[in-house]
Parts: sequence; structure tokens; C-alpha cells
Amino acid sequence: MVATRELISSITTMELVGRLDSDDQLYMIDVRDPDEVVDWQIPGVHNIPLALLEGSLSQVPRDRRLVLICAKGARALQGATILAAHGIASDVLDGGMGAWASTYDTVGGNFGGATVVQLRRRGKGCLSYVVGAGERCVVIDPSIDVEQYEEVAAAHGWKITHVLDTHLHADHISGARELVERSGATLLLSASDPFHFAFEPLTDGRRIELAHQVQLTVSAVSVPGHTEGSTMYQLGASAIFTGDTLFLESVGRPDLADQAELFAHNLYQSLHERVLPLSDTTVVFPAHYGSAVEVHINEFVARPLGELRTTLPALVMSESDFVAWAIANVKDRPANYQRIVRINAGAEQLVGDAAEMELGPNRCAIS
Repeated sequence: MVATRELISSITTMELVGRLDSDDQLYMIDVRDPDEVVDWQIPGVHNIPLALLEGSLSQVPRDRRLVLICAKGARALQGATILAAHGIASDVLDGGMGAWASTYDTVGGNFGGATVVQLRRRGKGCLSYVVGAGERCVVIDPSIDVEQYEEVAAAHGWKITHVLDTHLHADHISGARELVERSGATLLLSASDPFHFAFEPLTDGRRIELAHQVQLTVSAVSVPGHTEGSTMYQLGASAIFTGDTLFLESVGRPDLADQAELFAHNLYQSLHERVLPLSDTTVVFPAHYGSAVEVHINEFVARPLGELRTTLPALVMSESDFVAWAIANVKDRPANYQRIVRINAGAEQLVGDAAEMELGPNRCAIS
């Protein structure tokens, strides 16, 4: 009989990212309890709770590459040990969902004379961007792992000159201030959100020159709806970075400031006055994506605006219907969102493990 330990190996989250698209023999088993899995999971996972695993061996395929997943790795290892005792080999995901929450991959392409690099934080559904041309770049919506953005800039030979957030984030800790401290870049934010630290206020039409005739334009300051200071940035006529105003599968929720009806009206107006008049060919780059959006290696999480016009019912509703729909369909708010908002606003210091505080889906869209 093969020794039990020889049937158990490990896989990193980055190795798993590579397999998700390319390995049709991959079979993921999440051994957490159903209430843990239903709200936050890796797409395509099969849930067999650890307590039921030994009695459910008939559900475990013997001809697939098995990866066991849990919160941090301990339960998955127990599950792998159970399988090994029955002669079944499996991989344990190192660090579990905690590690998945801080796993990034990137994809890049050319838009409007600039290079756009999209960083996808797989476990949170967070999207951030490095936009560069010549020797300069800007970073939009950086997460707390700021070395990710430094590495992208260095790989392209860019100096980070400006750091921008599209809004006061409620689902994850912003890395904007730390990145500014490390890079010496200028921090640009909307004064309509309640930040309690020094920054340069944004104004409509503000242009950030990346190279000759290549500019990132502040398309709209205070496109309220998701937050009072939600802001979008436009790269020529080619692309728009919409933050949490417009997603690929929905629009931003209006209720996090406890003014759902007012913010829903504002969101409708922002969409119809600032976004929908743009060309159908303008590519929409959002700040988040949800479980309904498929993510593939080397493909942007982005869509032409013309495609979203035909797939998102929210974009063709009347204002009254939109407001009623938006208020009726907001569900659970992001975990620890009030504390995360205070930290991102500079009203509270980050104490303890940021990764632990951020665990869970982003929940920033109307579902």
C-alpha cells in the first residue's frame, strides 16, 4: 500500500490560478461547512464538509486531480488524510481561503496610447489598475498589498506619479496612502468623501499627463450613488475606469451610507449623465467583479459599454423603476464595512491583521 503521506501534496494559490483555466481534470473540494461556502467560494468548487467526507467517498472522483480547500488549510489537510487512508491522492491548498483572498494575477493591453495593467485580486473580486506611458504611470484603486503595484511599475520602467482611489472603499483596506508614502507620488481623491488626511482634491476635467498626447482625464468627480465622492477616470475615448458606479454584472449599491433612496436617485443620474452618453466602443474597467463574472488568465475583466447596454437591465430602466429595484435588491453588506470605511477615511488606525478583517466577498454590487 502507498504510504499515506505520499498521497498528500500541496498547491499554492498562484498554481491554482494557472490550473483553473487550463486543467480540465481539476476537481476542487471545499471541506468547510455549507454556510461558510455558500457566501464565499472559489468558482467551480464542490462542497463536501469535512465531517461528511469519509461517508461521501462515492462522490469523490478517482480519476481527477483533487484539490482540497478550507479556511486556512488545517481542515483541508485533515480531509486529504482521510482520502489518503482510502488510497486517494489530493493536493491541499496552502493557506486556504485566507491565502486566496490575497492572490493576484495581472493582464495588460494597450488603450488610447497607454498600457493598462489590470490587477485581479481573485479572492476578493477587487480590480485595480496601473496605467502607464513613456516613463510615468498612475495607480487606480490599489489594495493593501502595495508591492504588487511597485513590481508592475518596475517591470515596465515606469515611475508612479499619481495614486487615485475611485471612492472611499468599504470592502477592503486601500493601499493608496502607503503607496504614496513609498513612491513619493501625488495622492488625488474626491473631497466629497470624508477623508481625514492630506490629499490633493480632484476637479472635473483634471488631466494627468502620462506622455506626450497621452492623458488620463478625471471624467467626473462626485458621480454620487455608491458613495458621495465616487469618481471615474477616462483614458481618451478608449476606456473608462468606473470604480463602483458600473460593474460588468450590475451597478454599485447605494445603501452603504444609510441613504439608499437618495443615493439610488444620484446613481441613476450619474449613469445616465456621465456614463451612458459615451461611445459603445468605450471599454468599461470596474473596481470589482462578482461571482457571476468569469475570470480567465490573459483576458481583461472588462466589457465595451455597448455590450453592457444590452446585458444590464438596470441601464434601461426608468428612474422610478431603477430606484425601487436598487432599494429592494441590496443584501448583506461587506463584512466589517463600517470599520474598513473608518480606516480608509483616516478616522481609525489599522490595528491587527488586515487580511482577517477583509475576509469574504466584496458585496459592493446590487445583486
